[in-house]
Amino acid sequence: MTIVLAAVAAAALVATALLWRRATFLSDDLARAELRADAAEAVTQAERDRVAALRAAFDEVPQGVVLCDREGYEVLRNRTADAFAGARHAEALVEQAILDELRNALSGTPVRRNLDLFGPPRRMLAVIAVPLPDGGAVAVVDDVSERRRVDAMRRDFVSNISHELKTPVGALGVLAEAIVDADDSDVVRRLAERMTVEAHRVGRIIDDLLALTRIESDDAARETVRVADVVAEAEQRVRSLADAHHITIDTSEIGSGHVVIGDPRQLVSAITNLLENACKYSDDGSAVSVRSRVSGAWLEVEVEDHGIGIPSSDLDRVFERFYRVDRARSRETGGTGLGLAIVRHVASNHRGEVLVRSTEGDGSTFTLRLPVAVVEAGAAS
Repeated sequence: MTIVLAAVAAAALVATALLWRRATFLSDDLARAELRADAAEAVTQAERDRVAALRAAFDEVPQGVVLCDREGYEVLRNRTADAFAGARHAEALVEQAILDELRNALSGTPVRRNLDLFGPPRRMLAVIAVPLPDGGAVAVVDDVSERRRVDAMRRDFVSNISHELKTPVGALGVLAEAIVDADDSDVVRRLAERMTVEAHRVGRIIDDLLALTRIESDDAARETVRVADVVAEAEQRVRSLADAHHITIDTSEIGSGHVVIGDPRQLVSAITNLLENACKYSDDGSAVSVRSRVSGAWLEVEVEDHGIGIPSSDLDRVFERFYRVDRARSRETGGTGLGLAIVRHVASNHRGEVLVRSTEGDGSTFTLRLPVAVVEAGAAS
């Protein structure tokens, strides 16, 4: 679509630009002087205005556009493409690719070249050159880095979700076959209980996927939310898990006057996932602490546990979908690998962030930072 638009508009520019070029580059003998006068007369003010308008339009195109006439003379380069002219390092490779592909396109063959620039930042650029009906050519430089990143994320997502669902679904099939062949009622009961566990595991994965999709696609609601209410509801949601492992959740350091502007449903989901994560990776009988405080322009909600901790090599990846520090422990606890990804998206929807600090073997502290709203006098802790 971009190339078609560029080619159509460029054809008009070439026709006008060629007249100017003929007037500029021919010698000064009498016959050619007359030709120059004819060309200058042919370029009316209206045509000059059209050329100026087209040039201004091309400067607004996010892709780089370079146009040359049939003899290879450059007649247009928009603002984006200007960054490559005379550049050094990686951008110099782009400029050379533009010139090479324009020469190839002048022979009548459309061409495309992908350039992988290692940066920083790393970028993938596509240089596409196509011949024009009048014999000229146009080159378009398109930054496809984000497109490639999204495609890679989509492939990884399909691969990960297929892997995550394959294990419990396969287990359900094996357990069902075992029940068919089992005669002992105690064996049948144990197999059925195991099937229930695997079915719930599939259900949790699907629920988390739906929650993540909803959070990614919906804008956060804008209403005043008391942090104490959010933490109280999240605590109720994880109460059965905490009780099963004899874990105490301490919320005594939540400021009663701490409020934020946001979506209560999303915020409850974020705190719930942080509490579930803390309970799953804590030792039985330990404590999880939740506290809030105001720090400059931020209201911070911290969830601290004294569990197994996170190796420093994994800290940068814990918020990725399906990433697990300890896969064996995650399968034992029923984790889906999506909880911290949900927290990250909630933070992003509220123009905030989520941070983690951890010492392996000594526990972790996750901090959800949100723009501060209103803090009652004396409520800050």
